Amino acid sequence: MQTSILWTALCLVMAWNLQAQLPQSNIYLFDLKQGDAGKLEFTNPRYLTAFNAQGYNNDPSFFSNTEIYLTVAQPGTSKADIFKLDLLNLTKQQVTATPEGENMPIRMPEYYTFSAIRMESEGRDTVARLWQFPIDQLTGGKPIFKYINGIQAYYWLNSQDIVIYKEDNPSALSVVNTNNDKIETMATNIGRTFLRMPNGNLAYVQKSRYDDWQIMEKNLYRRGEQARPIIETLPGAEHFAILPDGTFIMAKGSKIYKYNKFTDDNWKEAADMRFYEISNITKLVVSADMKVAVVAD
Repeated sequence: MQTSILWTALCLVMAWNLQAQLPQSNIYLFDLKQGDAGKLEFTNPRYLTAFNAQGYNNDPSFFSNTEIYLTVAQPGTSKADIFKLDLLNLTKQQVTATPEGENMPIRMPEYYTFSAIRMESEGRDTVARLWQFPIDQLTGGKPIFKYINGIQAYYWLNSQDIVIYKEDNPSALSVVNTNNDKIETMATNIGRTFLRMPNGNLAYVQKSRYDDWQIMEKNLYRRGEQARPIIETLPGAEHFAILPDGTFIMAKGSKIYKYNKFTDDNWKEAADMRFYEISNITKLVVSADMKVAVVAD
């Protein structure tokens, strides 16, 4: 009986460890050109995460046109750290190395600091708390909010206001003032991607019980106004990126699609990444100078 109990406990621990491991993913980089009628051309492919090919690589964030920060976890582990890739000198540097682990780095508006979500242990629980760190790494970081935690995604509007996503039941999209922690919820049942459009409005995915999810446009200056639908997402997809001219791009499987309300009546196939052996794209991130980071399983 004692042997049976010990074996059951061991199996439960093994199952928990397997569940906690982060999935394998890699990041690729392309130059993006726009041609006539909004046609997109993906050129100059680069494989950025060969140094951790069997591990978890996600959350690419352009800190400049030549620097990408990303989340990295070694194969078979659940603790992630922040790395920096220098595209000009072709070097990498580990930025954080804490017992807790960090993810989702974003450069803050005042330029000298960046934020990331730290997975802190509180008793038997793990709490996601937003921290800020100096770019020069001369000092340690500090929490941005005293009481707010559980943030799974976020986007800086300016040095004081931040949009946060919390995966509650239902999921919620809110604007928070970092000076007083005042929270204003804008939408519920939403996706994890939300970005500023060229006109200053916020785009996000409104989910439903069915597959007819929609990308919505919310005026941040007149928050009392109802959000307006832009277009239905690709079936089951919630991650998107926005080009400087307002074109949306989304991915499904190996294919990347585009939509611009001035030139397209629906999603148009822009590229198929099977040629590069990229088969399941999960995220797209665009830089100011039109590079595209592609995350794929």
